[in-house]
Amino acid sequence: MIRFSWLQFRTQAAVAAGALTIVAIVLAVTGPNLVHIYDTTVVSCAAHHDCSAATTALTDTDGPIQVFLDFLLLVIPVVIGMFWGAPLVAREFETGTFRLAWTQGVSRTRWLAGKLGIGVLASLGVAGLLSLMVTWWSSPIDRVQADIYSPLAFGVRDIAPIGYAAFAFVLGLTAGLLVRRTLPAMLSALVGFFAVREIVTRWVRPYLFPPLHKSLPITMASPVGFDETPTGMKVVATTRGLLSNAWTYSNQVVDKAGHAPTQAFLNRACPFNTTTGQANLQACTANIAAKYHELVTYQPSSRYWGFQWYELAVFLGLALILSAIGFWWIRRPIS
Repeated sequence: MIRFSWLQFRTQAAVAAGALTIVAIVLAVTGPNLVHIYDTTVVSCAAHHDCSAATTALTDTDGPIQVFLDFLLLVIPVVIGMFWGAPLVAREFETGTFRLAWTQGVSRTRWLAGKLGIGVLASLGVAGLLSLMVTWWSSPIDRVQADIYSPLAFGVRDIAPIGYAAFAFVLGLTAGLLVRRTLPAMLSALVGFFAVREIVTRWVRPYLFPPLHKSLPITMASPVGFDETPTGMKVVATTRGLLSNAWTYSNQVVDKAGHAPTQAFLNRACPFNTTTGQANLQACTANIAAKYHELVTYQPSSRYWGFQWYELAVFLGLALILSAIGFWWIRRPIS
């Protein structure tokens, strides 16, 4: 049964191998140039006081390739689910060829296990190799951008895409098993995958680890900002370089009791210069700093791999649950 499943899957495997080879060649040719730019400009930029220009030059290098790689890793699980998983079983039900396999001494469970095993292994291999290549190629840019927790970067780096690919394939195969039609199964894989990704990103990932809290003083080196509102001036916390590569949940200006500055206090702390029509930033910052501080709620960069492993486990676990549903369903009478 494994040999027969492989024969059915060999065309998709050949296409995937060819595509991976092309991507590997492009990245092998362009990747060393990114490393060279990083080593010769960004590493020494502090000594030349020109880090802004150096980082911009690096992040602008091979811009179309950067966009394409992020897009590729974003959609590859969907492609796997729609074009590998969904048709693998649904097409056999549409054409009736599943009956031939079941009358040749092959049990339903073994029939499904052969298709599932080959497909999952191929999905893991493709997503893993692609993610490995893209993570290596993008590493100089990622070090400069220092935004490893962004929803886009997190989902297209390291091991998380492996879980996405396995889940997408099993989702497509299970949809094909349940609805027995190729196009509805493909649509179910598309909608289902993005729905689960969105749920995990918004409502599961932020709670995998309890966030940390850090109190930071307000200084002229990192002053507060101000927003004009219909009712007056609102104080706004600034982004702190001290928490580079961290996932910031919130950044508030509060007092020891956790209360934000009142409008009456701001009016007293930040008097306007009648000549310029603006508040004196230095005096304003000093008055606010005497009573308030910044309270940052965040996830540190040291937890990044913990989040990656948890996300991988979540999607592999969902794939196992769907597989169990498939094996239970295949034992039911099928007309």
